[in-house]
Amino acid sequence: MSETGAAEDRPTVGDWLMIDGQTLEVRRLLERQNLFKRRAPGPDQKTQLIAANVDTLFIVASCNQDFSEARLERYLILAREVGVRPVVVLTKTDLTDRLETFVAAARDLEQGLLVEAVDGRDPASVAGLAIWCGRGQTVALLGSSGVGKSTLVNTLRGSDSIATQAIRKGDDTGRHTTTVREMHRLDRGGWLLDTPGMRELQLTDAASGIAEVFDDIVGMAEHCRFSNCAHEVEPGCAVRAALADGTITPGRLDRWRRLVAEESYNSATPSERRALDRISGPASGKRK
Repeated sequence: MSETGAAEDRPTVGDWLMIDGQTLEVRRLLERQNLFKRRAPGPDQKTQLIAANVDTLFIVASCNQDFSEARLERYLILAREVGVRPVVVLTKTDLTDRLETFVAAARDLEQGLLVEAVDGRDPASVAGLAIWCGRGQTVALLGSSGVGKSTLVNTLRGSDSIATQAIRKGDDTGRHTTTVREMHRLDRGGWLLDTPGMRELQLTDAASGIAEVFDDIVGMAEHCRFSNCAHEVEPGCAVRAALADGTITPGRLDRWRRLVAEESYNSATPSERRALDRISGPASGKRK
């Protein structure tokens, strides 16, 4: 295939390719069911492909101080934007006495969200995840470094062939173990797609995903007196009323505002971004 062209035109892990039987050259990239991508770190705003043709996304988070609702929301948005079923998998359950607090925090992010709490090293604990890993199914694992993705893959495969590392003491920060995206075949016929840890996930072209994950706030905004309500000082603002009566929390509203602004900036054309930078300064792109 050509080395030029848009990033989306190039193959990524999970893609199906038509290959010439004689020369083994790639002839064609077959149509994708879906595609995970993000805005790559750095100032050049390039698009980085993550995975393609995924059936279920395991959003992996650990039950320690590295747990981040804001980060989980970003992964949920990514899943909803491409129409892939998300399952939040909480790991390191053996290291906390506040498991229900973590489970409740994850479930509060979205109505009906599937949340599974496991000890990634225990095959009996992880066995419940197998229902999403059957024949013909591809499951991708996303999460920051050190949350136990490689341990989960090892346990689901019944193997310890993938190296794992302990988290750093003091702040529960993980170290990179997986450095490339890899697919692992399961005995039952499914595929696991392991990815490197991502502490930074900039969203682009994800407006519908944001609207779905924050459908409570979006629904309230439809009842504001003014259609262009900024939810700040306008009279008859349904969002501020919900904030006042505790229906939504200040933290969730603030995260929604930030994500909408970030997505709008990242999805803008270069000239539009330059205009925005002149008004408010460059976007930091360092949000979690």
